[in-house]
Amino acid sequence: MEVENVPRPLIGITTYVEESTRYGVWDLPTSLVPTGYYELVQAAGGAAVLLPPDEPGSAAEVLSRVDGLVVAGGPDVDPVHYGAARDPRTGAPATVRDHWELALIAAALESDIPVLGICRGMQALNVALGGTLIQHIDGHVDAPGGTSWHPVRPVPGTRYAELVPEEAQVPTYHHQAVDRLGRGLVVSAHALDGTVEAIEVPDPERWILGVQWHPERDKDTRVMESLVSAAHARAAVPVA
Repeated sequence: MEVENVPRPLIGITTYVEESTRYGVWDLPTSLVPTGYYELVQAAGGAAVLLPPDEPGSAAEVLSRVDGLVVAGGPDVDPVHYGAARDPRTGAPATVRDHWELALIAAALESDIPVLGICRGMQALNVALGGTLIQHIDGHVDAPGGTSWHPVRPVPGTRYAELVPEEAQVPTYHHQAVDRLGRGLVVSAHALDGTVEAIEVPDPERWILGVQWHPERDKDTRVMESLVSAAHARAAVPVA
């Protein structure tokens, strides 16, 4: 039976930051996300709010107003954050976004806010926990601006495998991948070529998951529904 007057959990979504975006007669700097992100949150039963960059020191304050966090896709994480020299194929730094999202992830981990990292967001989660990235791989992008699809296989015994137990076709667009895992993380899915496609914190009391693909470009809501459910459960617990 549907319960009336129960607020939907509020899910914060980080934003892309573009120096020049044209809409109507305007061409201005913009913070934005593709509509698929908030539509996926809404389809999974949550309410979405966008989290544009702010001062990193305000991350905990901002997160105190939401019940869950989605770290969106986007440009490469600057290798300075994991102590590597820049590969010439690595994209230009997104300095403001890097500092903000790494601070958000750290604050979310500190306060046990459920986190879903998507593509870049999964890589940022790994880096925030001391992991490293492979700066270039082939085979996961068909053409600029075009989504590729390939199968991923869940690792038995993980949260992701519990949510999606079968081999699944997923929409993907990335040229970097997880290398050394961050502290406390385990791999929860692989592509057929061995690329790490999902990572998580293996703690049933904490909902921390990253996926290398783009669920906002798919119709499968299982992962997002689980995030929203965890956010709802957390929101229902009174603050001591």
